[in-house]
Amino acid sequence: MAPFTSLVARRVLSWAVAPVAALILAGQPQAANHSALTLSESALLAVMNEARAASHVPPLHADTRLERAARAHSSAMLRSGSFSHGAVGARIRRVGVKAPRVGENLAWGVGQMARARSIVRMWLSSPAHRRNLLDPRFRLVGVGAVQGRFSGYSGATMITTDFAGS
Repeated sequence: MAPFTSLVARRVLSWAVAPVAALILAGQPQAANHSALTLSESALLAVMNEARAASHVPPLHADTRLERAARAHSSAMLRSGSFSHGAVGARIRRVGVKAPRVGENLAWGVGQMARARSIVRMWLSSPAHRRNLLDPRFRLVGVGAVQGRFSGYSGATMITTDFAGS
């Protein structure tokens, strides 16, 4: 299959969890920590926040714990050759984030289709991804963009964005 010939072929998934009793703690999600995003992750966060601003939604703030979870998941998908969410809530709890609402958007691409604007454009075209991206209750995010070989393409970028909020 040629990469990204249609929205379905773009291999973009979304997952959101309604508030789960096991994740609910008193108060708001923990404050964001100092972030160490790569250039591609920073570009993706900037374009995500442009989309949120255009929809009058507060910006997302990078959180190092969510970054760790997102990068680890992107790396694991590359290693295993799989593309799935897995146990999102458990993965996010393992890095110490205790928020009443979590969600995740995934994408992968090669070349132009791996650029921040292309990824965000795809997410905005998908109702489930759009819902996660523009949800005003999500305030923290971890962006994990890892390059490797995937689905027969060298230099593929695997992207996980993990969201947390109230």
